[in-house]
Amino acid sequence: MPANRSKRNQNMKEPQNQLKAKTLILTHGDSDGICSGAIAKSAYPEAYVYFTSPVSLLDKLDLIEDVENLIICDIAIEERRSFELYSALNKFAEECNLYYIDHHPLPEGFGKEDWFFHDTGVCASELTYRVFEGLLSQEMRRVAIYGAIGDFCDNTPCVRSWVRDWDKRSLFFQAGTLIQAILYKGKDYDFKRILLEPLSKDMIPSNIPDLLEFAREAAINEEKIRLFVKENVKVLKNSAYIVNTNNSISKAAIYAASYGKREVGIAAEYREKKGVYDLSIRSRGKADINRLLRSIAPKFGGSGGGHPVAAGARIPENSLEAFLRAFDKKLGEANEVNYNGNK
Repeated sequence: MPANRSKRNQNMKEPQNQLKAKTLILTHGDSDGICSGAIAKSAYPEAYVYFTSPVSLLDKLDLIEDVENLIICDIAIEERRSFELYSALNKFAEECNLYYIDHHPLPEGFGKEDWFFHDTGVCASELTYRVFEGLLSQEMRRVAIYGAIGDFCDNTPCVRSWVRDWDKRSLFFQAGTLIQAILYKGKDYDFKRILLEPLSKDMIPSNIPDLLEFAREAAINEEKIRLFVKENVKVLKNSAYIVNTNNSISKAAIYAASYGKREVGIAAEYREKKGVYDLSIRSRGKADINRLLRSIAPKFGGSGGGHPVAAGARIPENSLEAFLRAFDKKLGEANEVNYNGNK
């Protein structure tokens, strides 16, 4: 294997030994998760940051030893293992200072404890700032705003109030630079960890080395995605989808809805090693796609969830077409209910 490829693969795997740090921040690797992690690290500068996901969180918790402060940001509760996770977190709460900060819809029956900070109406970055506000400079609100823009949650009362203290045009330029660069680097966790350090000190993204160039490359890629989706989008009755753009599926899902002229766009990317398709779903309508995915995906041997208008799923390769048609059917039924309810 070429040396550069080997190094790249190592960057996409998180080291396990650092889970023994005294202060740990476990966070999601998207823009909201990175901004949340940066805000938490600003409050706890000595913390080690580890990137994880809902499906991996419980296994990572098993590796943690002698932690004094454990901060978890922007990690949705996986429905299938929610009871196990709840039990594990309660044990940590007895032994350390635990902060679980999240904004994803919860599985039914998941208890709320004093260590659990949850609000579906805001992004994780805003929530993290509010939790640690007493340990932070007011300037770190700017990083929370970047996270809010990245997660389409910039219209909350807090964020609207914070934006008034800055030039909005500059905020969106800096947020766009950050978001595009993160998308361009994908699962390069070493890059994300290095990026998080200056963010935790409120350095503007355009001053962070290489970020502007990465953002530029991401913009070029996005234009390629847009044109590919325009020519290849497939249309169902209530949704439109695109398969294997070999690029950002979150962007592709947005353009699938646009060029498919549907309220819901879906982008699917095949993961050969796991024999599954990863899906990004974006909605411009009123149906709760998180709720639909949580009920439909398991019937096809997959999993799914997220937010009412932005969610994801993982579906076995042999079930993709059947899943798409079942999801489209349920989406139509949900739209019918919403239509009749609004009469």
